[in-house]
Amino acid sequence: MTPAWMTEDIALFRDTVRKVFEREFAPLEERWRRQHLADRSVWKQAGEMGLLCTSIPEAYGGAGGTFAHEAVVAYEQGRALVNSFSINVHSGIVAHYLLAYGSEAQKLRWLPKMATGELVAAIAMSEPGAGSDLQAVRTSAVRDGDEYVIDGAKTFITNGQHADLVCVVVKTDASRGAKGVSLLMVETAELPGFRRGRLLEKIGQHGLDTVELFFDSVRVPAANLLGLEEGQGFRQLMQQLARERLLIAVGAAGMMQRAIDETLAYVAQRQVFGQPLLAMQNTRFKLAECQTETTIAQTFVDACIERQLAGTLDVPSAAMAKWSTTDKLCRVVDECLQLHGGYGYMTEYPIARLYADARVLRILGGTNEVMKELIARSMERSL
Repeated sequence: MTPAWMTEDIALFRDTVRKVFEREFAPLEERWRRQHLADRSVWKQAGEMGLLCTSIPEAYGGAGGTFAHEAVVAYEQGRALVNSFSINVHSGIVAHYLLAYGSEAQKLRWLPKMATGELVAAIAMSEPGAGSDLQAVRTSAVRDGDEYVIDGAKTFITNGQHADLVCVVVKTDASRGAKGVSLLMVETAELPGFRRGRLLEKIGQHGLDTVELFFDSVRVPAANLLGLEEGQGFRQLMQQLARERLLIAVGAAGMMQRAIDETLAYVAQRQVFGQPLLAMQNTRFKLAECQTETTIAQTFVDACIERQLAGTLDVPSAAMAKWSTTDKLCRVVDECLQLHGGYGYMTEYPIARLYADARVLRILGGTNEVMKELIARSMERSL
């Protein structure tokens, strides 16, 4: 059943995006995984092909689309197993922080270059001692005249090696807790005191440039603050995280369907005891269970997309979509790998890569345990 948000125009866009990922980027994934880094040129290529900033207004260099266009890109990128560069972070998150909270000068300065891929964007939230608890960040930004001086370290930064523009979560007033959190945009080119750490070795998503970032008395213009005043960062983060979590759920749904498609093709040709593996009842029942779980997840994700488009998606619903879809993804991929037998453990098979790549989705964007806590708190408030 086609969801209401999948209009004819969006369906045509989806078909184009699917071909781009399958033909242009998927063949490069193996090399990117070996080098633990996508080529820098992929960003300009993605910009030329209309994959970046799809829902940013044309006035700022974007395509002028909606969240539906972002959802298509997220789904097709997940389905194609192309995860060596994060369009979600670049376009779905950082670009929308700028659109929502940036000054006109900031939007005109950075968004057009993000749309073309000339600038690669990242967001620096997590620290060695602060992950999902954003109030606990210790990276500081002290005002000094017309500049802020940033000191601290960030870790697990997606797009971090290529990033030209980083939205950094800082404490501008450590005494005020959440009210002392601010967001600063940092342009990294030839920036004294800024350095990148090593490419982090991960269980999966080996081609994605995930690094540590270090700020040693880094000076940035005070005009790079997002918002009209200090202390707005935590509120800004909370307002945008629902969008981020829904995009994670969308990508997870794409990966779930890819796992099933790969497995169906495999068991149809794999012979066991003189007959296709697909002819065995256990195989058929397992695939039926996986497809049912995937369809249920996709249906809820579609409903959340509709609400996002209508401006009514709330934090608890996005949390439900994120934790439930990523949790189901890991279960579905595990069942599908089992049906591959020993070949499922070989990294030359897509299902093995899916198994390794899927696991982090239960952690990033806020752990699934945090998602459940957010849902529980909303339930308590309804008493």
